[in-house]
Amino acid sequence: MTLLEGLALVCVLVGAAVFVAGAWGLVRLPDFYARLHGMSVSSGLGTALLLLGLLLWFPSVENALKIGLALLVQLATAAVGGNAMARAGYLSATPATPDTRRDDLAEAE
Repeated sequence: MTLLEGLALVCVLVGAAVFVAGAWGLVRLPDFYARLHGMSVSSGLGTALLLLGLLLWFPSVENALKIGLALLVQLATAAVGGNAMARAGYLSATPATPDTRRDDLAEAE
């Protein structure tokens, strides 16, 4: 196994572990908003690590362009999608956990 293959394997395993942590957060976090935040963060970082591992395993300029574009599209759409889901949850009055002490959107109105 070469050094690049070893780094690729580490990136893929850490990326998979980040996804597992995000899935665990879906089970353990207290409300819709916390779960959404946990999955948004873990999906961005997990995808980036998996794609980096893929690039390290199959290094080429063509793959770098494809993987870079895939990462750009994923990060852009995940941010917009997460924001849209949080807004939909807020507008439909999805309850937050009682531990939430502050509602910045209610204060802005």
